Amino acid sequence: MALRALGIAIGCAAVLVAATACTSDYREDRAEARFPPEGQFIEVNGTRVHYVTRGSGPDLVLIHGASGNLRDFTFSLVGKLEDRYRVTAFDRPGLGYTERMDPDGTSITDQANLLASASEQLGLREPIVLGHSFGGAVALAWAVERPGSLSALVLLSAPSQPWESDLSLFYQITSSDLGGATVVPAITAFAPKSAVQNVVEGIFAPQEPPEGYMEHIGAPLSLRSTSLRANAKQRANLLPQIESLHTRYDAIDVPIELVHGDADTTVGLSIHSVPLARQLENANLTVLEGVGHMPHHADEPAVIDAIDRAARRAGLR
Repeated sequence: MALRALGIAIGCAAVLVAATACTSDYREDRAEARFPPEGQFIEVNGTRVHYVTRGSGPDLVLIHGASGNLRDFTFSLVGKLEDRYRVTAFDRPGLGYTERMDPDGTSITDQANLLASASEQLGLREPIVLGHSFGGAVALAWAVERPGSLSALVLLSAPSQPWESDLSLFYQITSSDLGGATVVPAITAFAPKSAVQNVVEGIFAPQEPPEGYMEHIGAPLSLRSTSLRANAKQRANLLPQIESLHTRYDAIDVPIELVHGDADTTVGLSIHSVPLARQLENANLTVLEGVGHMPHHADEPAVIDAIDRAARRAGLR
């Protein structure tokens, strides 16, 4: 009887694993069919990088945050800037349609070098580099590691300093080998649309996502197993990388514009942008009252003003 029960349990587990894999594959295929690449591809040192370039003028590079993709910028911001900048938005490694580089989590330095090299191959000339959230950490690494290859930095709600809070349980699980092999495929297969909506609303809080944002952003792309694993590994490894990088910020000699909402509970204003502005004489901080973690949607004019200031300070306008 015991052996029979064990056999039944193993059989049920096998059926569950197979069902999860099939459902996961189906949902990933459907996500890519609904939200195909918006731009073009370039190969950089063996990694296929997805990008969108629009407009003309001084070069401006946009780097998105965690769990996102370049559609976060093409929703509105790119269209507001392309009349006076040549705007290039990249998908970061493992997210959107850029290939994953390192299964153990691509560092912010490796991401910066990848996107800087991609920019050079595309003929972008010392661009202004804008990074939102995690993308801001990548932008900072770019400025530290590739001086002379950019003209200014614009950082939106960007982590820049070490912090004391622990990694969330979600990332602890999804960044682990066991969680990556079991929990991640289950999320891909079975996460309901309402859960995705709640996560996006939490990121925007206290604001709400703008009308049409959920239909444009392609959130199901971030639920693909490869993207979930890549994002989790990157997030889990971010703190030690910031600890190593933040002592080198004094080497940044380009104009820096910081934009941060005082209602941001994802990346704290007082923990990150305030001390960075004190640390660097070339950093100008704009605090947006009542704005959460998505200033480029909550107060788009303020972000555009910051970009224009950075261009003027860099002598591009």
